[in-house]
Amino acid sequence: MASATVTVFGSSRPQPGQPRYQQAFELGAAIGRRGWVLANGGYGGTMAASAAGAKQAGGTTIGVTCEAFGRGGANEFVDREIRTSDLSARLARLIALGDSYVVLPGGTGTLLELAEVWELLNKGLVTGKCIVLLDDWWEPVARAVQRHDPQAVRLVHKADTPEHAVEIIAGRLGVP
Repeated sequence: MASATVTVFGSSRPQPGQPRYQQAFELGAAIGRRGWVLANGGYGGTMAASAAGAKQAGGTTIGVTCEAFGRGGANEFVDREIRTSDLSARLARLIALGDSYVVLPGGTGTLLELAEVWELLNKGLVTGKCIVLLDDWWEPVARAVQRHDPQAVRLVHKADTPEHAVEIIAGRLGVP
C-alpha cells in the first residue's frame, strides 16, 4: 500500500477554540505527519479542523461534499473536492476512499456514518479496514451493540488521543 487514506467522520458543529475542534485538528495533523491522505465530508466543524491539521502537517486532503445539502463548496483546506448528488452517494464514496476510519464525537449524521461502515465490516462486505473511535463518546453505542452482537465489537478500536488513533491504524494496516 503506497499511502493510506483515512476517512474521518465527525460533527460540523465544533468551532475554532472549542475542545472538539482542537481534537479534530490534532487528528488531522497526526494523519498528515504519517504522509497519509485525509478524507472527510469537506465542510466545517471537525471536517475543516481535521483538514486544516493535515494540511499544516504537509498532508493531502479530500472533501466529499453533497449537492443535496445546498451548501457552497468544500472548505479552504480541501485539496480535492468530490461532489456527490445525495447523502447515500456521499457516504458510499467516503467509505470507498478509506483504508481506515476514525469516528469523532458527533450527532445523527456521524452515527449514520459509523453504523454503515461498521455494518459493512460486520457483514464482510468491506474487509481489511479498521474503525477507530476517538475518546469515549461512542462507548455507550459500542456497549449496546456488544450486548446484541458480541462479535461485532471486535471491529472497532478505541483510542484516547489522536496519536493513539494513528498508531492503531498503522498497526492494523501494516503501514508506516
